[in-house]
Amino acid sequence: MTLSVYLSGEIHTDWREQIIEGARDLNLRFDSPVTDHDSSDDCGVTILGAEDNKFWHDHKGAKLNAIRTRKGIEDADVVVVRFGEKYKQWNAAFDAGYAAALGKSIIVLNPPEHQHALKEVHAAALAVAEEPRQVVEILTYVLTGKLPA
Repeated sequence: MTLSVYLSGEIHTDWREQIIEGARDLNLRFDSPVTDHDSSDDCGVTILGAEDNKFWHDHKGAKLNAIRTRKGIEDADVVVVRFGEKYKQWNAAFDAGYAAALGKSIIVLNPPEHQHALKEVHAAALAVAEEPRQVVEILTYVLTGKLPA
């Protein structure tokens, strides 16, 4: 079995790399949004032209980024949504909702202090993890049936 995994959410830490490295021996294909913050923020105005109003600046970028995000989530077998400690990732919550509406298998990854705030997102998930290692262990179990040593 091969699984496609979309890694959504927080872009300020190396959680994606930890999962990809930890799962390197599994038959997985990973995809994610653009994780360069400046590129993600400015893609719309760089490609389509400057905006004086910050709302329209952000609107253009969000729409261009949505092309990649929608395709990645639609093609995924599993969507991992990371909510980090430093910022509120409203886009991650939107991605989780979109994945849930499509019937995707969702794994949420967040620190314990966010549990109450994310209770509705957690209710849509098939697993809630606190560490990238746990996501690797879930994916390993799903693909091989083997529990961690």
